[in-house]
Amino acid sequence: MSLVRRSNVFDPFSMDLWDPFDNMFRSIVPSSSSDSDTSAFANARIDWKETPEAHVFKADLPGVKKDEVKVEVEDGNVLVISGQRSKEKEDKNDKWHRVERSSGQFMRRFRLPEDAKVEQVKAGLENGVLTVTVPKAEGKKPEVKSIQISG
Repeated sequence: MSLVRRSNVFDPFSMDLWDPFDNMFRSIVPSSSSDSDTSAFANARIDWKETPEAHVFKADLPGVKKDEVKVEVEDGNVLVISGQRSKEKEDKNDKWHRVERSSGQFMRRFRLPEDAKVEQVKAGLENGVLTVTVPKAEGKKPEVKSIQISG
């Protein structure tokens, strides 16, 4: 059970809240950092669509620099997208009223289908959106052999 304390009595969104799923989430996603670090970033949201030419993955990673993201293929067919958003440096004189942006590490794995050309994966990060394109091998067209009809 987790009780979140907020300090402003006059703000209706700043009251004591009980989150029944807080401990359950922590048991599923272990955290090596302290409770003050937010762990929401651990579940980076990623879309996966398939076009006739490729599998396209898009991840919203606002505030993440290109050198803080890794895109890898492991075991021949598992796409791994991982990285980290650094926590903002705090000044001792700062007074925080609300912290909603998350920081921390994330990792997502996707088993690619057999038609994926893993040696031709391309990735780009633009305006906080990571786009990973995995080209597809051309599907084998059924071989048609004409049979001569006698008679």
